[in-house]
Amino acid sequence: MPSKAGADDNPSVEPTDTRPIPATSEATYLGKSIEHWLLLGAALVGIAALVVLGVWLDPDPRGFGTHEKLGLPPCTPMQLWNVPCPGCGVTTAVSLAAHGHLGPAFTTQPFGLLIAIGIPLFALWCVVHTLRGRDLNHEVGRMRVGLLWIGVAAVMVASWGYKLAVVRHWFA
Repeated sequence: MPSKAGADDNPSVEPTDTRPIPATSEATYLGKSIEHWLLLGAALVGIAALVVLGVWLDPDPRGFGTHEKLGLPPCTPMQLWNVPCPGCGVTTAVSLAAHGHLGPAFTTQPFGLLIAIGIPLFALWCVVHTLRGRDLNHEVGRMRVGLLWIGVAAVMVASWGYKLAVVRHWFA
Protein backbone atom coordinates (compact mmCIF):
# COMPACT_ATOMS: atom_id res chain seq x y z
CA MET A 1 0.00 0.00 0.00
CA PRO A 2 1.55 3.35 -0.98
CA SER A 3 2.03 5.90 1.78
CA LYS A 4 0.96 9.49 1.49
CA ALA A 5 3.84 11.84 0.85
CA GLY A 6 4.11 14.62 3.45
CA ALA A 7 6.59 17.05 4.91
CA ASP A 8 8.07 14.32 7.10
CA ASP A 9 8.62 12.00 4.14
CA ASN A 10 9.94 14.60 1.71
CA PRO A 11 13.19 16.30 2.79
CA SER A 12 12.82 18.98 0.11
CA VAL A 13 9.82 20.56 1.90
CA GLU A 14 10.93 23.48 4.10
CA PRO A 15 9.45 23.69 7.60
CA THR A 16 7.28 26.74 8.23
CA ASP A 17 8.61 27.38 11.75
CA THR A 18 12.15 28.74 11.44
CA ARG A 19 12.65 29.76 15.08
CA PRO A 20 15.87 28.40 16.55
CA ILE A 21 15.49 25.46 18.87
CA PRO A 22 16.73 26.43 22.34
CA ALA A 23 19.80 24.62 23.57
CA THR A 24 18.90 21.77 25.87
CA SER A 25 21.43 22.96 28.45
CA GLU A 26 19.69 26.33 28.88
CA ALA A 27 17.08 26.10 31.61
CA THR A 28 14.02 28.28 31.08
CA TYR A 29 10.87 29.16 32.97
CA LEU A 30 7.95 30.85 31.24
CA GLY A 31 10.11 31.40 28.18
CA LYS A 32 12.86 33.26 30.02
CA SER A 33 16.23 32.05 31.28
CA ILE A 34 16.71 31.33 34.95
CA GLU A 35 19.26 34.18 34.98
CA HIS A 36 16.49 36.53 33.81
CA TRP A 37 14.39 35.71 36.85
CA LEU A 38 17.41 35.96 39.17
CA LEU A 39 18.23 39.45 37.84
CA LEU A 40 14.60 40.58 38.15
CA GLY A 41 14.38 39.12 41.65
CA ALA A 42 17.61 40.82 42.73
CA ALA A 43 16.36 44.16 41.40
CA LEU A 44 13.09 43.85 43.31
CA VAL A 45 14.87 42.75 46.49
CA GLY A 46 17.07 45.85 46.12
CA ILE A 47 13.96 48.05 46.02
CA ALA A 48 12.60 46.29 49.11
CA ALA A 49 15.92 46.89 50.91
CA LEU A 50 15.73 50.60 50.10
CA VAL A 51 12.19 50.75 51.48
CA VAL A 52 13.33 48.99 54.66
CA LEU A 53 16.24 51.42 55.04
CA GLY A 54 13.91 54.35 54.49
CA VAL A 55 11.21 53.24 56.89
CA TRP A 56 13.04 51.54 59.75
CA LEU A 57 16.64 52.73 59.78
CA ASP A 58 17.62 56.20 60.89
CA PRO A 59 20.97 57.36 59.49
CA ASP A 60 23.77 57.80 62.02
CA PRO A 61 24.58 61.51 62.43
CA ARG A 62 28.34 60.75 62.44
CA GLY A 63 28.14 59.97 58.70
CA PHE A 64 29.07 56.31 59.24
CA GLY A 65 28.03 53.50 61.56
CA THR A 66 24.41 53.14 60.44
CA HIS A 67 25.16 49.49 59.64
CA GLU A 68 25.65 48.91 63.39
CA LYS A 69 21.88 49.40 63.84
CA LEU A 70 21.46 46.27 61.69
CA GLY A 71 23.48 44.26 64.21
CA LEU A 72 26.76 44.43 62.30
CA PRO A 73 30.03 45.18 64.11
CA PRO A 74 31.66 48.63 64.00
CA CYS A 75 34.20 49.33 61.25
CA THR A 76 37.54 48.02 62.53
CA PRO A 77 39.83 50.41 60.57
CA MET A 78 37.77 53.34 61.82
CA GLN A 79 37.99 52.16 65.43
CA LEU A 80 41.71 51.37 65.35
CA TRP A 81 43.19 54.07 63.12
CA ASN A 82 40.39 56.56 62.36
CA VAL A 83 40.65 55.50 58.70
CA PRO A 84 37.42 54.70 56.87
CA CYS A 85 37.08 51.46 54.95
CA PRO A 86 36.06 51.70 51.25
CA GLY A 87 32.41 51.19 52.19
CA CYS A 88 32.45 53.57 55.13
CA GLY A 89 29.29 55.67 55.10
CA VAL A 90 27.55 53.77 52.28
CA THR A 91 24.74 52.46 54.51
CA THR A 92 24.33 55.91 56.03
CA ALA A 93 24.20 57.56 52.60
CA VAL A 94 21.71 54.99 51.29
CA SER A 95 19.57 55.52 54.39
CA LEU A 96 19.71 59.30 53.92
CA ALA A 97 18.72 58.93 50.26
CA ALA A 98 15.90 56.56 51.18
CA HIS A 99 14.64 59.28 53.53
CA GLY A 100 14.76 61.74 50.63
CA HIS A 101 17.89 63.65 51.76
CA LEU A 102 19.96 63.46 48.56
CA GLY A 103 22.34 66.35 49.33
CA PRO A 104 23.41 64.99 52.72
CA ALA A 105 23.62 61.50 51.18
CA PHE A 106 26.11 62.81 48.61
CA THR A 107 28.25 64.65 51.18
CA THR A 108 28.21 61.59 53.47
CA GLN A 109 29.36 59.11 50.81
CA PRO A 110 28.92 59.76 47.06
CA PHE A 111 29.11 56.05 46.24
CA GLY A 112 26.22 55.38 48.63
CA LEU A 113 24.10 57.91 46.76
CA LEU A 114 25.06 56.23 43.48
CA ILE A 115 23.87 52.91 44.89
CA ALA A 116 20.63 54.48 46.18
CA ILE A 117 19.91 55.92 42.72
CA GLY A 118 21.24 52.94 40.78
CA ILE A 119 19.05 50.33 42.47
CA PRO A 120 15.70 51.86 41.42
CA LEU A 121 17.04 52.61 37.93
CA PHE A 122 18.19 49.02 37.54
CA ALA A 123 14.84 47.73 38.83
CA LEU A 124 12.98 49.98 36.39
CA TRP A 125 15.20 48.78 33.53
CA CYS A 126 14.51 45.15 34.49
CA VAL A 127 10.74 45.64 34.70
CA VAL A 128 10.53 47.55 31.41
CA HIS A 129 12.56 44.91 29.54
CA THR A 130 10.52 42.11 31.12
CA LEU A 131 7.25 43.77 30.09
CA ARG A 132 8.63 44.13 26.54
CA GLY A 133 9.21 40.38 26.48
CA ARG A 134 12.98 40.55 26.53
CA ASP A 135 15.25 38.21 28.44
CA LEU A 136 17.35 40.22 30.90
CA ASN A 137 20.26 37.78 30.68
CA HIS A 138 20.40 38.34 26.93
CA GLU A 139 20.12 42.12 27.34
CA VAL A 140 22.93 42.22 29.91
CA GLY A 141 25.03 40.08 27.56
CA ARG A 142 24.68 42.75 24.87
CA MET A 143 26.01 45.47 27.18
CA ARG A 144 29.63 46.34 27.89
CA VAL A 145 29.37 45.26 31.50
CA GLY A 146 33.16 45.25 31.94
CA LEU A 147 33.32 48.98 31.27
CA LEU A 148 30.40 49.53 33.65
CA TRP A 149 32.24 47.71 36.44
CA ILE A 150 35.42 49.69 35.78
CA GLY A 151 33.38 52.90 36.09
CA VAL A 152 31.73 51.71 39.29
CA ALA A 153 35.11 50.77 40.75
CA ALA A 154 36.55 54.18 39.82
CA VAL A 155 33.64 55.99 41.50
CA MET A 156 34.03 53.77 44.57
CA VAL A 157 37.76 54.55 44.87
CA ALA A 158 37.14 58.28 44.37
CA SER A 159 34.36 58.22 46.97
CA TRP A 160 36.63 56.40 49.40
CA GLY A 161 39.29 59.07 48.90
CA TYR A 162 36.68 61.76 49.52
CA LYS A 163 35.47 59.99 52.70
CA LEU A 164 39.05 59.64 53.91
CA ALA A 165 39.63 63.39 53.35
CA VAL A 166 36.43 64.23 55.25
CA VAL A 167 37.20 61.96 58.21
CA ARG A 168 40.81 63.16 58.45
CA HIS A 169 39.68 66.82 58.08
CA TRP A 170 41.82 67.48 55.01
CA PHE A 171 39.23 70.03 53.86
CA ALA A 172 39.26 73.42 55.53
